[in-house]
Amino acid sequence: MLKKLLSRLRRAPSGPPAPPSAVSDRGFFVFSHTGEVIRAEKTLRAHGFDVEVKGPPPQLRTGCDMVVLFPLLRQAAALECLRAAGLEPEQCATAHDVLLEPVALFQSRRLDHWLMVRAANMKITLDTRDRRIVNISGGGCPDVPWLAHKLCGQTLDEAPEPLSLGQTLCCYSLQKAFEEARRQLCGS
Repeated sequence: MLKKLLSRLRRAPSGPPAPPSAVSDRGFFVFSHTGEVIRAEKTLRAHGFDVEVKGPPPQLRTGCDMVVLFPLLRQAAALECLRAAGLEPEQCATAHDVLLEPVALFQSRRLDHWLMVRAANMKITLDTRDRRIVNISGGGCPDVPWLAHKLCGQTLDEAPEPLSLGQTLCCYSLQKAFEEARRQLCGS
């Protein structure tokens, strides 16, 4: 009798299939200019918001290659914080379906002991054996060669953070690639 009951339980469906998660707990602010994204990220982080910068979904591209993701439950507080700082997002959206999902800002490639991390149009390449920066490239800002001169040859641990060297979009993108490289090499 117990065998029959266990057999039926194994064959019985475990309940209705779970519906796909259609609603995300994250929203994102869309801005016209990358400078606004940089200011918004800095402002929101300074006020304790858990934010991320990603690429916008194709339907929401405005000429700016980035959006700011934030906890949707804190939308009103985030908007109030931005307005107090003189920032007004062009649009606020939710990632409620796959068509509006923001895209990753990073692309990484590993080849043997080399790691290249790209954020927007800036790339940082490292030798993973000693965490040494071997190349900085990309972007279109006039300070890219200077950034490469200041960072190449140093390890991730001793190199200055790119945003401490300048405030251009290339510095910002390189900072994001720098942080992602650190995250990927954490513990190595």
